[in-house]
Order: sequence, then structure tokens, then C-alpha cells
Amino acid sequence: MAASSMSVHSHNATVLNDLKIGDMVEFPRGWYSHWGVYLGEGRIVHLSGGDNDGINGNINSGSVFTICGKNFSKAFVTIDDFWDVVLDCKAIKNNGKDRKCSPRQAHEMVQVAMEKVGEIGYNVLWNNCEHFAAFIRYGKKWSEQADTFLAGTVAVGAIAVGVLLLKSLFKGPEDNKEAKK
Repeated sequence: MAASSMSVHSHNATVLNDLKIGDMVEFPRGWYSHWGVYLGEGRIVHLSGGDNDGINGNINSGSVFTICGKNFSKAFVTIDDFWDVVLDCKAIKNNGKDRKCSPRQAHEMVQVAMEKVGEIGYNVLWNNCEHFAAFIRYGKKWSEQADTFLAGTVAVGAIAVGVLLLKSLFKGPEDNKEAKK
């Protein structure tokens, strides 16, 4: 095992050892993070999809279109071994939403997770793996990744509209004559 992969494995072993039932676990995958909830005994409940779906970090050239597009509208709630979910990333115990939401009791989280196992709807902006993990822990869906993306999209749109408005306000009479020709 190479030194870097040994340090990743060691890091993840430490995280796994520290996890308590109901902890949210973030699995950074580069440009996004995958999320799950720890159920004890090394098990993670999370949204999973087919091969190369992008959910588990198995991304090929078509995955981005599959996730964001019409073809990828379902996922599966599965309970998998931590090591099968973590892949080669450094897992993070991330209960940061506790500052705004009260977590359910551990036994409630496990019960809700077990009831959800199976096929489920998927939408990268409104029903993704972070929404699912937050629902298990808090009883409400919330994805900071999706919120950040949507806020960025709104900001870019607002800037574009502002630029167009400013441009139209500062058009001189010559510009209007040119436009009429």
C-alpha cells in the first residue's frame, strides 16, 4: 500500500472508530460530496445507483448528464459497508446541521433508514444524497450543496440582468439610431 493511500486508510479508520449511530458522513468526491448516515457495525445508509451513475463516485463522461438529466430520476436507498462507500476519499463526520436542526434519537434514525431501503426518487437539486442523509438525521430534507448551487445560479442570473439593464440605461442617442437602421 502506498504511503498516501495508507494515510487515507488510516484517516478513514479513525473516522469510522469515532462514528456514533446517526452521525452524518460526508464523502468528498472532488467537485461534490456523497453523503450517508452511520447505522453502527460499520454500516452506512445512503443513496446508491447503478454502475457509473455518479452517486458512488463512479463517474464516466456521461454521468454528469445522467445525474442532471431526465434519465436519472431514481436511486436506491442501500445499507453498505463503510469501506464500500468511502472508496479512495477521506470521509468526514459532519453533523454541522446540528447548529440549526435537532437530530432525532438514534433508534428513530435507524428505524426510518430501514423503512426507506429500496427504490426512491432522485433529483440532484431537491432530493439528493445529502437531502436523504439530513432527512434520516433530522426529519427534514436539506442540502447545502444544492442550496449553494441554486444561490450561485440566481446570483449569476441577477448579474446578467443587471448588466443588460445598465447597458440599456447608458445607451446614447447614436446607439438608438443605429439600432433603428
